[in-house]
Amino acid sequence: MNLTINNNFFVITGGPGVGKTTLLNELKNKNLVVVPEIARELIIEQKHNNGEALPWKNTELYKQLLFDRYIKSYKEVEKEHAGSVPVFFDRGFLDTLCYAKLINSKINGHMHGYGKKLRYNKNVFILPPWKEIYITDGERKQNWEEALLTFKKMAETYKEYDYTINEVPKKSPSERANYILKCINTQ
Repeated sequence: MNLTINNNFFVITGGPGVGKTTLLNELKNKNLVVVPEIARELIIEQKHNNGEALPWKNTELYKQLLFDRYIKSYKEVEKEHAGSVPVFFDRGFLDTLCYAKLINSKINGHMHGYGKKLRYNKNVFILPPWKEIYITDGERKQNWEEALLTFKKMAETYKEYDYTINEVPKKSPSERANYILKCINTQ
């Protein structure tokens, strides 16, 4: 696999319930390109079809399907937007490697290779845990302690793959969006 760098691809990540989707909706409302979260889509699909690929059922199958779909999504977006406008991803495929670490699952050479060779912009935007807005729902079942651990592991995982972590301040969605846009316009 050849090294592919898409400097116009920006990952917005963090633990569960930190306002990622709200922030991405704010960016979308500014007519920017946003790629929705794959994990939530997969969970909804699996629940609807009584599937096994769920983080509380078959974690290994969930991990593999999730990773494959993130890679497919990256490549599809690349065909349309490589080197053009900024594209904001609600999580990246490296989030799957973080998930693997959280469940003590092996990260195979195939996954590791994609992490090294298929690249987003080196600046990753991470939203910190924010207890005042944290809630669980039918797809998000992690408790607060798991949310804190996920944030920590997410930052570690992206750093391990040579990304720079940029922590987004706990502010209103529009202020967060403006913060990110200011950061990417000064690169």
